[in-house]
Amino acid sequence: MNKKIVFLDAATVDYGDIDTAPLESVGEYTAFATTSTSEIQSRVAGAGVLITNKVRVDESVLAMCDDLRAIAVAATGYNNIDIAAAKRRGVAVANVPAYSTSSVAQCTMACVLACATNLVRYNSAAHDGRWSESPIFTLGTWPFSDVRGKVMGIMGMGAIGKEVARLASAFGMKIVALKRENMAYTDDVERMSLYELAEISDYVSVHMPLTAATRHLIGDRFFQKMKPSAFLINMARGAIIDSAALNRALRSGRIAGAALDVMEQEPPSSDDPLLSAPNCIITPHVAWASRESRQRLINEIAENIGAFFNGELRNRIDTLDDI
Repeated sequence: MNKKIVFLDAATVDYGDIDTAPLESVGEYTAFATTSTSEIQSRVAGAGVLITNKVRVDESVLAMCDDLRAIAVAATGYNNIDIAAAKRRGVAVANVPAYSTSSVAQCTMACVLACATNLVRYNSAAHDGRWSESPIFTLGTWPFSDVRGKVMGIMGMGAIGKEVARLASAFGMKIVALKRENMAYTDDVERMSLYELAEISDYVSVHMPLTAATRHLIGDRFFQKMKPSAFLINMARGAIIDSAALNRALRSGRIAGAALDVMEQEPPSSDDPLLSAPNCIITPHVAWASRESRQRLINEIAENIGAFFNGELRNRIDTLDDI
């Protein structure tokens, strides 16, 4: 079996602090920091396994890969892979679920608490001299509220959503979640429709995959239903939110604020309106990327590839009936 393994965008995972020995142990491993569209053909030549995080593998790329037998997605989301085309060509596809659960949940709660406490504003005031000019020992320019007793609406109760629910509950928040049609639930979390969740939540936290059904799921109507005091947190995929609608909601004061780790275009253009929108915390798609999470990711990719070489089904996406 061809054990030539090519990682097309290793710099997205390895910042110089990751042990890649697990990948080196399962095959003939080659890593490229990044791969442009024009470089794909020469780099995939002869590869039996491709590893990709964000380099898109569609029908045109698969047509270049005569020897390809498997794609290892260096992520949980696999919207950059044409799964149907891979299935037609008999190419296995495996992802890595749950490797970043603790990291993303931690960053979610960090954003919730930053929004709740006006942390960014107070940090700026301490550094730019406004606190130094205060006539009293403190600075109460931006009153804030406890999260205890507030409603956390979670959209997507997979591994990350459940961990966010656990952490938010520890802060005394009430948890509600988005209801999926024709789903039976065994937990005691209250489920509700999209706009019911928008109306009741003080914080809406998004942890859903990007699909045709979820693209721009959150738009103008959703923001119109939200409380003016509510915050939107998105740690999932940027395109789940209509960016133009969010920009309007922030600039009009329709909602209190947002915290985003993801954008529709990544990296965003320097003139993206959300970069200058008020009350909007933005981090550069790093919530998943604790050192521990990235090492788990490498280890799990190696396990997926090793399982494929041994004829085992492990985290296989191409075998799912609804793909």
